[in-house]
Amino acid sequence: MNEQTVCGKCQGTGWVLENAGPGHVARRCSCFADRRKQALLDQANIPRRYLACRLDNFEVHNDSHNDALKISRQFIKNYPAQDVGLLFIGPCGVGKTHLAVAIIQELINTKAIPCIFYDFRELIREIQSTFTPESTLSESDILNPVFQAEVLVLDELGAKRTTAWVEETVFYIINHRYNHKKITIFTTNYPDTEGEEDNREAFYKKGGENLIDRIGVRLRSRIYEMCKVVEIWGDDYRKMAKQASYRF
Repeated sequence: MNEQTVCGKCQGTGWVLENAGPGHVARRCSCFADRRKQALLDQANIPRRYLACRLDNFEVHNDSHNDALKISRQFIKNYPAQDVGLLFIGPCGVGKTHLAVAIIQELINTKAIPCIFYDFRELIREIQSTFTPESTLSESDILNPVFQAEVLVLDELGAKRTTAWVEETVFYIINHRYNHKKITIFTTNYPDTEGEEDNREAFYKKGGENLIDRIGVRLRSRIYEMCKVVEIWGDDYRKMAKQASYRF
C-alpha cells in the first residue's frame, strides 16, 4: 500500500481508537467501508464500457424506460427483502444492460452486496475452456463465483444458440441459484412471443426466433419463476448516439 492510499486516520489498519469514558475503544475506521465497496466493485466483473452506468444517468425516452427505471429503483429499495429477480426484454440499444449494471453498482455502493456480471456467451466460453488439456482452471473455479454471488447479472441471454450441453449447463447454474434463493437479473434481445404477433416490429427482426428458440422451454420456465419481466422498447440509443457524435 503506497503513501497516497494509506488512510490518515487509521494508517491503513482499518481501526481507530476513540475515547470511551476512562479508556479507549477500537472502532472500524470510516475507510473500511469504502475499501470494502471498492473490493466488491473490483470483483464484480463489470466491463469497462459499463462502469459509468448509473440509475441517475439512465436516459428516459418513452414510457417503457420510465417504468423500467421505477422498477429498478424499487428493486434496490426492497433488497434484500426482494424475493425475485428481473428479466429485461427488449431490442438492442434500449438500455437493458445499463439498468442491470446500474442496479448492481447501487447495491454494492449503498448496501455492500456482493454482485457479479457475466455476458452469457463469455460465461459459456469460460466454462468450455476448462475442458481443454492446457487449462489451469476447473469448471468449479468458474462456477463458484457465479453460484455464490448474492446478485448475478447474466447479460445477453440467448445470444449463443442452445445446444443440449449449453441448455443443461445454464439450467444447472440457474437452478442452483433458484434453490439457494439467490437473485438473478437477466437481459435478452429475444422476445417471449411463443408465436403471437406484436406491434413493435423492430424487436422481432431476428429470423423469427424468440426466447424459447434460443434457450429452450425448461430454462425459460425456470426463469419466469425467478423473475419479474420488464419489457423495454424504443430505438437503438447506441446507434443514435454514435451517429450524432460524428463530425464532418
